[in-house]
Amino acid sequence: MTTIAQVQAELVEEFALFDDWMSRYEYVIDLGKTLPEFPDDLKTEQNRIRGCQSQVWLDMEFTDGLLNIKGCSDAAIVSGLVAIVLRVYSGQTPEDILAAKPDFIADIGFTDHLSPTRSNGLHSMLRTIYQRAGQYSAVNG
Repeated sequence: MTTIAQVQAELVEEFALFDDWMSRYEYVIDLGKTLPEFPDDLKTEQNRIRGCQSQVWLDMEFTDGLLNIKGCSDAAIVSGLVAIVLRVYSGQTPEDILAAKPDFIADIGFTDHLSPTRSNGLHSMLRTIYQRAGQYSAVNG
């Protein structure tokens, strides 16, 4: 299994290949297009992420000791952010998630280049994932 630190490092390397932020935004949008179809019946209030300007849903299941996450958004760039977050955290143990710092956000440059509303949405997604990982860790720990 690839560790969260390894996935973060891969993402940072991928984004370093782009010379400017327009190219990086295009890459984020392209990543969003790779998200699997998200069933309408999972677009519930329980799965909706608050704090995002656009609509974002994350569905999380704890299976075989791993937190598996599916998600989607109704906005192109935010869909890409969802894809990035899923790549980092889905399929990891709750303990590994809780131990990991989201360094990739600053290392890629999102801290300086995302609009405040997108940044708030990204942090809301992360907060939700960390909270759910904490719940599963406490129940199963």
